[in-house]
Amino acid sequence: MPIIPINEHETEQDKNQVIPDILPILPLRNTVLFPGVVLPITVGRDKSIKAVNDAYKSDKLIGVLAQKDVNIEEPAAGDLCEIGTVAKIVKLIKMPDGGTTIIIQGKKRFTLRKIVSDDPYFKASIELFPDDVIPVNENFDAYISSIKDLAGQIIQLSPNMPT
Repeated sequence: MPIIPINEHETEQDKNQVIPDILPILPLRNTVLFPGVVLPITVGRDKSIKAVNDAYKSDKLIGVLAQKDVNIEEPAAGDLCEIGTVAKIVKLIKMPDGGTTIIIQGKKRFTLRKIVSDDPYFKASIELFPDDVIPVNENFDAYISSIKDLAGQIIQLSPNMPT
């Protein structure tokens, strides 16, 4: 079974892009972004819209953190998870109703060191996770093979699975 790259459309420029130590932060409700995943996000809060617009005008990078409690409308620093994903804003779309929708792609995981500003939006000092290292384990190849076999079975049993 062939290996399918998650970031198959990543350009050489994307791979070599320097991620700053301080990023604007976009809190998300009911959503977790992972590296390599592309998501459309409707941005509604004024602070979040400002963060997205500023990031889009500069390097298009923003830190994405999930909220611990989805019911909080205006989260404080303590309401955010400490592990997040650096995302590139692929596209920013101004909707006719005045809202903003963005298409973001997860790049790298990070740990939140501290919030350095919360006005006009959250800015945080971050520390990137090191690149993933393949674990040294005698059973690792067997685990990978088993996962591939199970994924193949799932695909065979799902008639509406897109290619």
